[in-house]
Amino acid sequence: MGYSSLQSCITDLEKNGHLVRIKQQVDPYLEMAAIHLRVFEHEGPAILFENVKGSKFPAVSNLFGTLDRSKFIFRDTLDKVKTLVDIKTDPMQAIKHPFRYMDTALTALSALPMKVGKGASISYGKTQISELPQIVNWPMDGGPFVTMPQVYTEDADKPGVMNANLGMYRIQLAGNDYILNQEVGLHYQLHRGIGVHQTKANVKGQPLKVSIFVGGPPSHPVAAVMPLPEGLSELTFAGALGNRRFRYFYDAEGFCISADADFVITGTVMPHENKPEGPFGDHLGYYSLTHPFPLMKVHNVYHKKNAIWSFTVVGRPPQEDTSFGALIHEITGSALPQEIPGLHAVNAVDAAGVHPLLFAIGSERYTPYLNERKPQEILTIANHIFGKNQLSLAKYLFIAAQEDNPALNVNDIEGFLRHILQRVDLTRDLHFHTRTTIDTLDYSGSGLNSGSKVAVAVAGEVKRKLWQEMPPGFELPNVFSGYKMAMPGVLAVQAPKYISEQETEQQIEILNNALKNITMIGVPLMVLCDDAVFTAENINNLVWVTFTRSNPSHDIHGINSFVEHKHWGCQGPLIIDARIKPHHAPELIKDPQVEKRVDALGVKGEALYGII
Repeated sequence: MGYSSLQSCITDLEKNGHLVRIKQQVDPYLEMAAIHLRVFEHEGPAILFENVKGSKFPAVSNLFGTLDRSKFIFRDTLDKVKTLVDIKTDPMQAIKHPFRYMDTALTALSALPMKVGKGASISYGKTQISELPQIVNWPMDGGPFVTMPQVYTEDADKPGVMNANLGMYRIQLAGNDYILNQEVGLHYQLHRGIGVHQTKANVKGQPLKVSIFVGGPPSHPVAAVMPLPEGLSELTFAGALGNRRFRYFYDAEGFCISADADFVITGTVMPHENKPEGPFGDHLGYYSLTHPFPLMKVHNVYHKKNAIWSFTVVGRPPQEDTSFGALIHEITGSALPQEIPGLHAVNAVDAAGVHPLLFAIGSERYTPYLNERKPQEILTIANHIFGKNQLSLAKYLFIAAQEDNPALNVNDIEGFLRHILQRVDLTRDLHFHTRTTIDTLDYSGSGLNSGSKVAVAVAGEVKRKLWQEMPPGFELPNVFSGYKMAMPGVLAVQAPKYISEQETEQQIEILNNALKNITMIGVPLMVLCDDAVFTAENINNLVWVTFTRSNPSHDIHGINSFVEHKHWGCQGPLIIDARIKPHHAPELIKDPQVEKRVDALGVKGEALYGII
């Protein structure tokens, strides 16, 4: 739909039964986030908080809480935009079929950003950072954050909107050492678009001008998170998706202002000027801790008349950003396989925190005359994946050959793992990358941004039948207090609390001595964990515990392991130590008193009755 504003979207959602209003006063400290989380868990509607404690501005969340609602919001434009992305990925299609794509090309041209006069609605008034909704999501968060921002910067070498970057990077509004109303923190990595712009500004010795947009038509935040093909700007994409050109102007200080945003915060980032940012409850299900990140000196905070603050809540998946991911896949799902030869499908597994775990399917066409099929081409594809944009943040990559099962689905977590575990050769199929970079938010490694990766590449016939249960009489050494089958072929083993690498090596040796002469072909994977019952309760728990709490180079072990010509393998089960380690970040835990207040909103006669 061609929504002209966030308010017009809210009106449309409410008219069609996709929004609930909470009229009573709510506390931005934990309570608003807890309400959002509960409504999301029940696949509920978008939420309009009319009375936010400490702020005159209402707030809205959960706009994109379900894929169906996102499709409803963009029901008139989604198909055209998917085609537009396809054309940018493979422009030869437009050359081969010019008439078929003429309408889409016209959509792109009509979606170009449009400069407007300075009398736009965003110019209605000014406020201060402290007067915005001070929303804190989790008890240990370092302060209030903007969680649905659109952060705009320009290229110092090629200024202007067509070479600008619009990204979604979290913004800390207060807390830590920030001077209230004068400074905010920006959390981003230098490889992101804004980081490239900052690097160029630093070289020139110039401050980087930053504009933070909040609210506006719903196509704007979607554009800020969309991984777009080279040459398709976020502002043009926002115009095409929203069926309304991105309107902008420059204020008296030279900052770009989104004319349709509900709020715009402008400021400058000086070269090499940082302050501690965080902690922040993040999408892995843990806190990202306090680290120095760029400091922005606030210039102005603009708002429109009747402005509405837009936010989301980040935590252990699934969350609203899961639905964002589903929408992104809906739009760009066919693009990545076209960029990596031989790749058919890839899934950053949301239940495992997205970045820690990838599933992929590729072609295995090398040396078809060999009697034994083995991973060859898919190893090349795996290396390509590890070097591709956000996929490079992955720690674990499981890649299978399409030829072994054309119906294999990367989105079926248990089905895909079964396929891998039935066929994996643990003496051959593990390929490590050590002392490399991982996601900044992942604390399972040996330091900030530091860790390792492993590709498990599988091709060939089924090698084993996965056990559904352990055979009668099976026992573990006394140091391990119990076990539970998490899925066929995977044994969750409850281990003692992690103390040190040295003690772990002793425990692995005890386990190895107990099992090295036992045939366990039906259990190719054992997961050491703190709570075997929790880990084995469902597939989401299994992948979350296993892949967010382990660093491949340090935490992968094996029964009868060996190193041959620098290649590591094992002849018995693979062991992943997924216990919580001393250097890990704390897990996100809800506040029980706040949860009771949310419970009260679900009783008969209250705003969330029948929803939660």
